[in-house]
Amino acid sequence: PSGEIRTLIGHFGWVWSVSFSPDNSTLLASSSSDNGIILWDSENGTRRHTLIEHSDMVLCVAFAGNGRTLASGSRDKNIILWDIESGQPLRTLGGWFSGHSELVNSLAFSPDGSLLASGAWDKNIILWDMPTGKHRRTLKSHSDWVYSVAFSPDGQTLASGSRDEKIILWNVSTGKPRRTFNGDSGLVDTVDFTPDGRLLAGGFLNNNIIFWDLDSGEIVANLKGHSERVNAIAFSPDSKLLASASRDQTIVLWDVATGNPIRTLKGHQERVLSVCFSPDGQFIASGSADGTVKIWPVPL
Repeated sequence: PSGEIRTLIGHFGWVWSVSFSPDNSTLLASSSSDNGIILWDSENGTRRHTLIEHSDMVLCVAFAGNGRTLASGSRDKNIILWDIESGQPLRTLGGWFSGHSELVNSLAFSPDGSLLASGAWDKNIILWDMPTGKHRRTLKSHSDWVYSVAFSPDGQTLASGSRDEKIILWNVSTGKPRRTFNGDSGLVDTVDFTPDGRLLAGGFLNNNIIFWDLDSGEIVANLKGHSERVNAIAFSPDSKLLASASRDQTIVLWDVATGNPIRTLKGHQERVLSVCFSPDGQFIASGSADGTVKIWPVPL
């Protein structure tokens, strides 16, 4: 079946971000312009917790690798760490001197859970030490808003995509840029590494998705299938599939090896803002400006 299995209704605004817990294939977090985060049991569609602490729209959520902590970033410029069991805030990162001065647009935990990266409209990326929440380093090279951050599977490289039309690969241990990619496709909405560490993908304003080979730095594929900007991308755990979410209200599932589209998922009534795979690779979750989260089966 190509239709969704389930639609999760509970937000009162655009759903900006969705994220599955890495150690629990049914626990899903979604964040919204209603200032809230919902923790769902995606299997039966029930709510486990509603997390209300931010004072403005929550633009991004990310689970730590152990699945016990959730990070959220907001237009209120704050990052909050949450305890998943209790649904209570553990700590707020940032503040006037150590945090971001503009909205926080993207979050990513390092694979070993020791770092959290945050990207913001102040053009900066901050690396935070976990679990202390201390500011470790600010990465400055972008000349415009940072839209997306992602760690490589070995945790040694961070990729960032920006409105300045560049993707920068950073050396995590030194904080220095390693390489810059320019796809000539306009601003970069989203970046992600394949779990096997071979490829980097970027999703762009001009509707395209570009794959780079990380060894050679060469472009190996340019995927064209969306009719409007690509808002989010996610690789399946086995690196064989890519899901892309677009302003054109669809999600396209791609074969990574061939670059061909496998299926287009249609069901959202508005732009699709976020997409992620469950850790077992059997489901996709999507969040949309229509206020819903949808759960889709991954076709075999």
